[in-house]
Amino acid sequence: MMTPKSQRLIILIFFLSLLSLSTFLVLKSLEDNIVYFYSPTEIKKKVKLNQLDLSKKIRIGGLVKKDSIYKDAQKITFKIYDGIGEILVVYDGILPDLFREGQGIVALGKVVNNNFNAIEILAKHDENYMPKEVSDMLKKNGKWKGN
Repeated sequence: MMTPKSQRLIILIFFLSLLSLSTFLVLKSLEDNIVYFYSPTEIKKKVKLNQLDLSKKIRIGGLVKKDSIYKDAQKITFKIYDGIGEILVVYDGILPDLFREGQGIVALGKVVNNNFNAIEILAKHDENYMPKEVSDMLKKNGKWKGN
């Protein structure tokens, strides 16, 4: 026969195990929905060191490099730079109206063959706005020209 103290201990262990299992399952399911943000320099460094999971979607941000936009019938290519490094972005879709050279943008997609294949492009919505991730990265690299 079990004492009340040992019964409470078994119940406590059971509930802690249940709590641990539920926490693990929630974190595991959220793992697939997390999208990380990188600058072109960080992507180049992580790809070179094999520290980037190329099967997962990521966000990349920076400024559209001058004289780098090329449009053909099927896709648009341009370079994003962060003041230090740059990466070629390949996009098959309609660009936002505010997309232009020197513009701060954020793109969602995957790295393929050292290029970034974008599935979504986000541009700033007015003259005073820069995506926080892009402005932070430009400030870090000493290339920020805003207030």
